[in-house]
Amino acid sequence: MNERSQLLKGILEGCILAVISRETVYGYELAVKLQQQGIDVKEGSIYPLLLRLQKEKLIHGEMKASGSGPNRKYYKLTPAGEASLKAFRENWKALKQPVDQLLDEEES
Repeated sequence: MNERSQLLKGILEGCILAVISRETVYGYELAVKLQQQGIDVKEGSIYPLLLRLQKEKLIHGEMKASGSGPNRKYYKLTPAGEASLKAFRENWKALKQPVDQLLDEEES
């Protein structure tokens, strides 16, 4: 596993919650939205995370008919998921600033 993958592994859950907080999405659509943001993640690695987030009651999945093909499971945040996303944002901000500062100092 490369360094980027290791870094992403630690923040992917928060990124998934952030996407789902904006709109209900299904798994493939979620992967596309993450890729559009420059977060290269394979669809196959998202589903185990979605399953875990659902077991932890951070998201809720609901099967809906699809206009093109089989039914899809759409995910939305639960109140616990909203709280988890809020905590992630706070932790990210607290960590991002000192790391950016350290890295910026090295470049100078």
